Amino acid sequence: MTDPDSDDNGSKAAAVPAGKKLTITDIARLAGVSKKTVSRVINRSGLVRDETRDKILKIVDEYDFQPDPQARALALRRSHLIALISDQPNPQYVVDIQSGILDGLAETSYQLVVRPCDRESPTLYDDICEIIRHQKFFGVILTPSISEDDELIGRLRQIECPYVRIAAVSLDSPENMIETHDYVGAAEAARHIADLGHRDIAHIRGPDMFLSAKERLRGFRVGLAEYSLSVTDEYLLRGGYTFESGMHCGEELLSLPKPPTAVFAGNDEMAVGVYQAVRRAGLRVPEDLSIVGFDDAPIATRIWPMLTTVRLPIRYMGRTAVQLLVSNHDRFAMEPPSATSVMPSLIVRGSTAAPSGS
Repeated sequence: MTDPDSDDNGSKAAAVPAGKKLTITDIARLAGVSKKTVSRVINRSGLVRDETRDKILKIVDEYDFQPDPQARALALRRSHLIALISDQPNPQYVVDIQSGILDGLAETSYQLVVRPCDRESPTLYDDICEIIRHQKFFGVILTPSISEDDELIGRLRQIECPYVRIAAVSLDSPENMIETHDYVGAAEAARHIADLGHRDIAHIRGPDMFLSAKERLRGFRVGLAEYSLSVTDEYLLRGGYTFESGMHCGEELLSLPKPPTAVFAGNDEMAVGVYQAVRRAGLRVPEDLSIVGFDDAPIATRIWPMLTTVRLPIRYMGRTAVQLLVSNHDRFAMEPPSATSVMPSLIVRGSTAAPSGS
């Protein structure tokens, strides 16, 4: 029995001559179906029977068929532009994610567009949806904290824009998520500090709108609790994931009647800001204050002593996100990633030591 959309004769053509570039017409003849049916399979339409889909894909794989990028873009009514949408206050994070995406897009016809946004803007959702419609983006990659905005996700679904979210915990179906498990890395940082013998321990958290800030605080508290320790209110400060906020929080902590002997900063930018506060106070790292960061950004190994930090493979996350996005909607352009979840790990360097006098 032939497909409902099959060619009139429903017959299979002879094998394609050697050296000839396969076309959709050839695929249709070999499969005994119409070009429309082949197009539906290539564009992942759900309007084709499984048996017919499998037959077409088998021929596609056998002949290593590669659809024309421009024709495919017209069929999808989308361009070959992928947007990175971010409200990150840490520019290094955006650079690393961008580098990973570009790694993933190498040798494809897809191009990257970077779009910063402001979650406080009253026209945020309209602005994002308007540029997506205007540029006909193939899809978007969202970094924290905009990735955590469920209202935006609802709007993207309404306009049928493919997306991938990067976030500290799973917020969506697996085909739309890169999960980073920040909680795990923060707990490891707490255990390291406690193992060294510190008891007066501070934490500089990130902005409230970032789920990563909440998850890193939660993990840090759980890790400390394993040693019957906790972060007191005077040692818990809120930063902005920026160098300047880390420096100001560091100065505040060092001005306390009893300063902490160790600080876990919510990211490396803030950790390096604490370095500055320590040196301005005429003190030393780690002799007077041990410091742990989060991310393992390039700056972590460009300061002295080098920073103990929780490594989050940000460049890898960018590459994985674009592989997931493209492979979900264009199997001919990219293979799916081997995993869509990353696990942070503690990297111990010279910025941490036992407290003085211990």
